[in-house]
Amino acid sequence: MSFMLGITPWPAVSALLWIVLINAALYLIRSTVHKAIQAAAQGLHRSFRMASRAVSRSETNLAVRNRDVLLAAGREAKERIIEREFDRINETVRKDLANYSALHRSLSESIGRIEKDHQEAVDVPPDPPGWVKAVEAVADMDARDGRAHIGSILTDIHKSLVKAHKEAMTAYHAASAKRHKLLRHMRPDWRKIQQTLAAVGKNVDSLLSRSVTIDRHMQEYEDMVHGHDRAMSVLSSSSLVNFFVSAFVLCIAIGGATINFSLIARPMAEMVGGTSLIGNFRTADIAALVIILVEISMGLFLMESLRITRLFPVIGALPDKTRVRMIYITFTILFLLAGVEAGLAYMREVLLHDELATSALLRGDAGATATGEYMWITTAAQMGMGFILPFALTFVAIPLETFVHSLRTMVGLMAISVLRALSLALRLLGNIFLYLGTLLKQVYDLPLFVPLWIEERIAKAEARSASDQGLRGARL
Repeated sequence: MSFMLGITPWPAVSALLWIVLINAALYLIRSTVHKAIQAAAQGLHRSFRMASRAVSRSETNLAVRNRDVLLAAGREAKERIIEREFDRINETVRKDLANYSALHRSLSESIGRIEKDHQEAVDVPPDPPGWVKAVEAVADMDARDGRAHIGSILTDIHKSLVKAHKEAMTAYHAASAKRHKLLRHMRPDWRKIQQTLAAVGKNVDSLLSRSVTIDRHMQEYEDMVHGHDRAMSVLSSSSLVNFFVSAFVLCIAIGGATINFSLIARPMAEMVGGTSLIGNFRTADIAALVIILVEISMGLFLMESLRITRLFPVIGALPDKTRVRMIYITFTILFLLAGVEAGLAYMREVLLHDELATSALLRGDAGATATGEYMWITTAAQMGMGFILPFALTFVAIPLETFVHSLRTMVGLMAISVLRALSLALRLLGNIFLYLGTLLKQVYDLPLFVPLWIEERIAKAEARSASDQGLRGARL
């Protein structure tokens, strides 16, 4: 600095001289610097724009891929639902309509018996009494026959009338009792026919409702096949709901596995040794964890063999005979492991009682060594938990399958969001560098305001002189 200010005897003059020289140099290379700044800004802008377009294309490809995966998963799930509905209809038809001939025969027999009983129960009008003709004969009798005979005849007619009336009433009561009896016999047949027709109506209504359900599922399946936006929105929301619900259930299952681990970790230490280590972990903890993982694996294989889940297509494609054998094998192994866990839970309670008794003896509290009267309750509870938890962990396969299938969609949506944000950030950075180049050119021109002002004045003067010359030429 002292050298730069010492080029003249006066430091102020030296500084002013340097300012003039630097401004002159900056002014001379101004266009070159502007071009360099513009080229750098445009290069960075184009680079970030290209990177943004590449990320946008990746986002589009990933969105198409995620759409295809979501539609494929939705079609597979819908096919399983439709297949189950058809199986139910097939079972209903096979169970009910397969016996249609027997049902028709039973209804025909019941209707025939009812018709026969109804015909026999028809109320037949009684025959006209015979004393009417006798009265007519008496009325036509001539007076010469005498009145004495008429009285005796009427008396006989009265007796015959009373006797005939009694016999007619007795016959009518017997016929009525017979008809009522026949009608009572018709009642079970009517009830049987009513129950049979009600069952048939119920089955038909069930088939109709299932047909409506199948129509709805088929319409949704067609929407998925054609890739409609409504189907995509429904599948996306359903996938998100399934993801969070299955994740919640898996967290509950992890809690159950933790409780199961605490039940068998301590007695496993007595079996394999509590001081032996495999790496930084105790051998007992690893053994308990392996037992739990084997139980979960057997539960997965059992669910796959029952075709409740489809995580392993190889198991589902096995022949039915082999698959049934696998069901028995996996269930037997799971049952034995559950029994082992129940025994380990009992052993844990025994060890806990021994430790309590030992600590009581060391403290000199002899009365505390006695076993409680209700200690068997905790022992039974631990053994029950040790036996039930392996079977409860078997059902982890259902939320696990849902979680795996929905995780693909969830990861795809998260990746699409990340790529979209990255594309926006790259486009924003490209625009920032473009405007930053313009800002740098303006900052570069700030120290050159004097020569730029002079240049502007000269340019205006030249423009004014050129315009004046043009006006003179126009006048001439």
